[in-house]
Amino acid sequence: MSATETKTEKPALPTASETDVYAIHGADPEVLAYAMAKYSRSALSMKESLAEISAQRAEQFLNTFYFQYGHRSIADLAHIPFAIERLSLLAAIELVDEQRWDGQERSTRYQNFRASGWYTPELGPQTAAFTGSVEAMFAAYDRISAGMLEALKGAIPRPEAMKPEAYERTLKARAFDVARYLLPLATNTSLGQIVNARTLETQVSRLLTSPHAEVRQIGEKLRAAATEPAWNVYHAASQALCEEIGSVDEACGARVAETLLRPVKTAPTLVKYANASEYLAATRRELTQAAAELMHGQPIFAAPVVDLLDDAEPLEVELATSLLYPHCHYSYRQIRGHVAALTEQRRLEIIDLGTRHRGRHDELLRSFSAGQGFRFDILMDIGGFRDMHRHRRCVQLLQPYTDAHGYEDPVCAGQPTLAEAAHEVEYSAAMDAAFAVYRELRDAGHPEAAAYTLPLGTRCRSMFKMDFAEALYIAELRSGVAGHFSYRRVAWEMYKAVAERHPGLAGHFRIEDVNEPVDLLKR
Repeated sequence: MSATETKTEKPALPTASETDVYAIHGADPEVLAYAMAKYSRSALSMKESLAEISAQRAEQFLNTFYFQYGHRSIADLAHIPFAIERLSLLAAIELVDEQRWDGQERSTRYQNFRASGWYTPELGPQTAAFTGSVEAMFAAYDRISAGMLEALKGAIPRPEAMKPEAYERTLKARAFDVARYLLPLATNTSLGQIVNARTLETQVSRLLTSPHAEVRQIGEKLRAAATEPAWNVYHAASQALCEEIGSVDEACGARVAETLLRPVKTAPTLVKYANASEYLAATRRELTQAAAELMHGQPIFAAPVVDLLDDAEPLEVELATSLLYPHCHYSYRQIRGHVAALTEQRRLEIIDLGTRHRGRHDELLRSFSAGQGFRFDILMDIGGFRDMHRHRRCVQLLQPYTDAHGYEDPVCAGQPTLAEAAHEVEYSAAMDAAFAVYRELRDAGHPEAAAYTLPLGTRCRSMFKMDFAEALYIAELRSGVAGHFSYRRVAWEMYKAVAERHPGLAGHFRIEDVNEPVDLLKR
């Protein structure tokens, strides 16, 4: 070896006092959950644990500690990816309504949903009316998409520096932002999710308790997908490799095939007892009845897009109001006025309805998450709500879909209006026709199925409870110029409400004024 050459040293193995960090790949989700759970019960390293664990031992461990001892945090350690394809927008909203959820759904901004098809519920003789309504909405969607694109091109010339395909793509997305208001909730979409097994278990149980048959079926399919062999992305390549090895050494090929081609069930133990929740079903019935009795004969008062509630009410009033809110169509403020007028005993009886049927392992209803400093009662179009729905670091209470609040008109500062694009009359006629069919189906005894005819432009009501950091985050993120004008307006109203109540904090918001025209070519 020359004087200028240096000997390459092998990296030293970690000493007993040195931190060791390594990523892990290839372990089955339940096996990995078992290995991680063993940290509290064994001195073995992760590598040593995984080397000695079998799927059978993992199942035995989970049956003991997860189901018998109730150590539910173990299921947080098993993460499972799913693809859920060809489900309705209505079902997708219900499926993703989890606070511990990660995933992505098809975007109404970048894809033409005309080719997606739609879900048709069981309606018997009313099926023809339903189908006709959906087809009419898609036809209007097509025409308004094309019309808005031409209006945008006429109003916004292409910069020389911008490629024609980028210009077309950007304006087409803006046109879809308008046309999406016409998509009925029956429209098919697809999504992917990566959830831990505990979230999956509660998700499946909640879906199985839904009043919608489609949603219940998805719950069954999710449970089956977790307990049956998963799709292996490397199966074809692994099979070819095993055949190649087997052609040289049959025994070796068989051993490799046993490892690479074995069926993997992602969570056969952790979700095997996920069933419809009697707690959710019984509580929903009783709270719906209680809300109907309390608000009987009351008209729905007009309310702002965003109403920031004051924080002066007693906790008991907030709990009782929050429990009733998802089971009617009134604003939080209107319900609260009636709850506050009740006797203390009656309020406590309403709160008792929320826990009366709770089983040993049932989590409390989301309505019991109370005491946050910022509570926004929001009335916005369903399409915009779907974007706001992604914010998980807050408590969200959703009301059922209805025609009672009317629908929104797609208006964006600096962008051609429907009137300027010569589609204002067609838009209103399409929305009114969809609402007419909704009422027809609802009054014929199909209230759940009727909801599928409602377009994304329909207003829906939801309560968002959060701390200051989340209020600032949502206002900043959703007011950005690249966002959809629907939720930009809501974010702006949230900021204004906070700034009015806490003027000294307004300067901390990096906010975009949604009333200022935006560069429509900026994404």
